[in-house]
Amino acid sequence: MWQSYLKEFKTYLKLERSLSANSISAYLGDVEKLIQYFLSKDEQPKITEIKSADLKNFISWIHEMGMQASTQSRIISGIKAFFAYLLVEEIITNDPSALIESPNITRKLPDTLNIFEIDALLAAIDASSAQGMRDKAIVEVLYGCGLRVSELTELRISNIFAPIEFIKVIGKGNKERLVPIGESALKYISIYLNEVRVHANIKKGHEDYLFLSRFGAKLSRISIFNLIKTLAISAGIHKVISPHTLRHSFATHLIEGGADLRAVQEMLGHVSITTTEIYTHLDRDYLKQVITQFHPRA
Repeated sequence: MWQSYLKEFKTYLKLERSLSANSISAYLGDVEKLIQYFLSKDEQPKITEIKSADLKNFISWIHEMGMQASTQSRIISGIKAFFAYLLVEEIITNDPSALIESPNITRKLPDTLNIFEIDALLAAIDASSAQGMRDKAIVEVLYGCGLRVSELTELRISNIFAPIEFIKVIGKGNKERLVPIGESALKYISIYLNEVRVHANIKKGHEDYLFLSRFGAKLSRISIFNLIKTLAISAGIHKVISPHTLRHSFATHLIEGGADLRAVQEMLGHVSITTTEIYTHLDRDYLKQVITQFHPRA
């Protein structure tokens, strides 16, 4: 019974909500945890019989498993979306998750790289090799445009508008946005296209993807993660970084430079400006650091 509801919920998320494959997988995983919880019980309630008390017991269960507040909050969000779907489809008449609250989360400020560390990361790339030229373009685009890793792997040649220095990005929920791209990133994209990619044996269906693996297929998310971690080690950067660190650095450096918060929100593709506002906290920390370092009475 649960599996049929899960299958229909998946279709709803894909067609009605237009969510990405990764988001859909996360939502389904959250509901599957709830299913596991009920299967561990002697008596499993029908989906129409689930009460708020059952969900509160489930939340206590995942808390006892040692899950962090942020993970608990995400799971609760997925459960709420599932029951909201059941309510819309009139499978249930009351939403048992309506009064369930997420745990308070202390928002952890993301790690960022300063401009010297960005330069060190780029300098660690062997640009004399074909792969190195591609990798240089990848890092330039990640940092220069503040892209999510999935947005980078999905970036297409037909969505690069070099004359006007913009790229079209397909973000979360298949939402499109235009992002400015600087001369440096465009320069290395051009080198990669004209000196490396032009010689690639490209797999059918991958002709328009910008960044390709040595097998002629679009790059995977994990390959980008591995690239950034390898470069960080070569550059002597001891922070734990990922492709998302370059996105955080992009936003932080813009805010530090005086960029308008709404403009940064638009470039990052944040639905809510409260998500972007986390970078103003980073900016305040930076200002405190400057005062401590340079003010005679600090």
